[in-house]
Amino acid sequence: MKKVFLMGLMAIFMIGAVKAQDTKEEPTSGAKIEFTKKEHDYGKIQKGADGNCVFEFKNTGTEPLILGAVRASCGCTTPTYTKEPIMPGQTGTINVRYNTNNVGGFNKTVTVPSNAVNDPRVVLRIKGTVLKPESTPTNNQ
Repeated sequence: MKKVFLMGLMAIFMIGAVKAQDTKEEPTSGAKIEFTKKEHDYGKIQKGADGNCVFEFKNTGTEPLILGAVRASCGCTTPTYTKEPIMPGQTGTINVRYNTNNVGGFNKTVTVPSNAVNDPRVVLRIKGTVLKPESTPTNNQ
């Protein structure tokens, strides 16, 4: 009797384990956002250098893609973005400007909320190091 009870209990656990492994199906309709890249590495740049970069994305879904208020993690990073709906198959951009007057390393994020069914909150990242300007020696004779 114990063996039958244990076999039944084991069968219940195995069925539960199999059910837990069911994969989540991706929606077939709705807006979908796909970025060409989600990170931009400026590398080492000079103070006052061009701090602009562009993130491109495409609506690979079946409905218009609408971005919410795109926000940077701090005031030294300024995003501008496509505000009109992006139709299926069309592309849009998010331009990010980092203030390169701030010397030192940086690692900032830009959050992109949208109505995308595959990724409604994308986090983009910019990083790099702004080099301290070299001082010019003066010739005092």
